[in-house]
Amino acid sequence: MLTDAQRKTLLDLARASVIAGVTGGHPLDPGPIDLPDASGVFVTIKRRGELRGCLGTLDNRHGLAGEVARCARDSATEDPRFPPVSIDEVDELTLEISVLGPLEEIESRLDAFTIGEHGLVVEDGVRRGLLLPQVATERDWTPEQFLSQTCVKAGLPPDAWRHARVYRFAAEVFGD
Repeated sequence: MLTDAQRKTLLDLARASVIAGVTGGHPLDPGPIDLPDASGVFVTIKRRGELRGCLGTLDNRHGLAGEVARCARDSATEDPRFPPVSIDEVDELTLEISVLGPLEEIESRLDAFTIGEHGLVVEDGVRRGLLLPQVATERDWTPEQFLSQTCVKAGLPPDAWRHARVYRFAAEVFGD
């Protein structure tokens, strides 16, 4: 989907956006960059291999580059699970970008998606939870655990996937 040059451009943009956010700089405007469409994007920040922030969107109104810039900045400064990244941490950070393919509604079955290949979205009313494909692999989850944890992320009971709307998606994941 993305060329090596496009990946490098997005990683450079994400890193510059994190630095701008941490130093109080203005949000970056990436300007026109030739990139494919995406269903959404998430930017994950780690420090020494530990999660330090991860936010994203299923909205692509600012184009892929604009959403990468916004999500990178927000991951560093707005993730409610963590204090904002400090300038002293910047040199220790690694970034990972997940560019999401289209959401496909699936039947609520354990064999309707593949661990390591698909991410999941569970929706029930106004509640929605999303977990990226790499989360299940990193945590060595079974399909049922992946579905249950996606429900929990949405603030739903772990078995809500049995009656909620469930979507799968592929993602192109790359980082430094």
